[in-house]
Amino acid sequence: MTKVIDFQTDPSKYRHWKVAYDGDVATLYMDVDENGGLFDGYQLKLNSYDLGVDIELADVVQRMRFEHPEVKVVVMKSAKEKVFCAGANIRMLGGASHAHKVNFCKFTNETRNTFEAAEADSGQKYMAAVKGACAGGGYELALACNHIMLTDDSSSAVALPEVPLLAVLPGTGGLTRVTDKRKVRRDRADIFCSIEEGVKGKRAKEWRLVDEVIPNSKFDDTVTERAKEFAAASNKAVGQGIALNPLARSFAEDGSVSYSLVEVTLDRAGKKATVTIKGPDAETPADMAAVEALGDQSYLLRLARELDDAILHLRLNERELGLMVFQSQGDPEAVLAEEALLVANAGNWLSNEILKYWKRVLKRIDMTSRSLVALVEHGSCFAGVLAEILFAVDRSYMMEDEFEGDNRPMATVTLSDANFGLFPMGNDLTRLQTRFLGEPETVDALAARKGEAMEAEDADEAGLVTEIFDDIDWEDEIRIFMEERASFSPDAMTGMEANLRFAGPETMETRIFGRLTAWQNWIFNRPNATGANGALQRYGTGVRGDYNMERV
Repeated sequence: MTKVIDFQTDPSKYRHWKVAYDGDVATLYMDVDENGGLFDGYQLKLNSYDLGVDIELADVVQRMRFEHPEVKVVVMKSAKEKVFCAGANIRMLGGASHAHKVNFCKFTNETRNTFEAAEADSGQKYMAAVKGACAGGGYELALACNHIMLTDDSSSAVALPEVPLLAVLPGTGGLTRVTDKRKVRRDRADIFCSIEEGVKGKRAKEWRLVDEVIPNSKFDDTVTERAKEFAAASNKAVGQGIALNPLARSFAEDGSVSYSLVEVTLDRAGKKATVTIKGPDAETPADMAAVEALGDQSYLLRLARELDDAILHLRLNERELGLMVFQSQGDPEAVLAEEALLVANAGNWLSNEILKYWKRVLKRIDMTSRSLVALVEHGSCFAGVLAEILFAVDRSYMMEDEFEGDNRPMATVTLSDANFGLFPMGNDLTRLQTRFLGEPETVDALAARKGEAMEAEDADEAGLVTEIFDDIDWEDEIRIFMEERASFSPDAMTGMEANLRFAGPETMETRIFGRLTAWQNWIFNRPNATGANGALQRYGTGVRGDYNMERV
């Protein structure tokens, strides 16, 4: 699969989802166009999905937050008879490259995490109204909702049938949510994940697989009633939504990408992509009314959208560029001023959404299977929220003292309130807490240095960067590091980096992505699933996969 995948879409282009708005309740209908696959060679039957379906869903969820802040409850339904969702399309998985399969699973889980967190982050509660078969990734969609309602009839059931049907890990994130979120008993979960037909009716409620089971004759009325109850109980901050317009973006012949605030340059020989972030290009708005008037052009929202798109583009379309280099140029004080306005008005709905969006973008960086490095050069603006990038990457290098012929302001790193709790990682710790896991007193000491523009020696002493180099050593040291990194096995790098980035406590989120990175990565490479006679290839033929029965 070499097609360039575009993560930008809008409602006028949707082929798989429909949304109906009714005051504070929105109904999201899954109505997959079976001939609307992202690639040739398969049909998206029974509301099964591929990456294209999930790109639209991610867009729906994002627009729900920014364009429709009046919505307090989102009801997810199927527009098709007798099926809620059959999960990820098997033909698509069978024909996709290994890298595409794993990146697809990662993106779908990031999307589910986004609407799963919408209630806590934005006051938008997602309900799943399940009629018909709800299997595999389809049940994952429901599991990520805050409340699951199942109709009690002969054809409606929830299932994670990957083990008996496909020889792969059940539901990637679904399996973890069954045990960690739904707290299903282990032996019952074992039965549930071992049967094709799933569990229906009162048994599904008894086993905690759903929250409510309702007679079919009363189902639609009860769903409507429950949505109104949840909306009435919500204290969500509301306002006039803003439009998320298409990004200003252009591609060069060599694949480099230019946005208004982000530049992505590619070095294919060096197997690296450099992401340069620009500081504010206009005066800081006077107040939140001015931010709302700017809409999607306010600095931190525009930058978050562009950076998010750039990361997704590099993940899926430039998979051989194993090193991602972050740089920045601009006025750090201007960055801090933009951030301070949002933090001071965190109760404002738009301020809250922009800050929560940055939490998601930074998590996207954490979860990107590339070697990540940041270069803190003269003239850079790694301050506040942008300083979080320094603590997300695997290594950071900073210029020390003046460089001959370089008239830019001295390189600095500046901490702010944002670095001490606004943007937790998947392990529920801040990046500074994760960085200094063995010395929490260092984080406390750093809190007293908010607003201090630390030059190289101070930043190094504070532990905020990996190494500092002067004019004599900078170029050679950076070149040696990059050449060495590009020479290592990408598999070894992905495994090492994924382990090192998430020190500290395990959470449901770290377990989901840890299992995806390790277990699912391995299972998707095994012939029992993906070989010529594996279960994915033989699915639908009536012939069971030919398994190598050796336990590994």
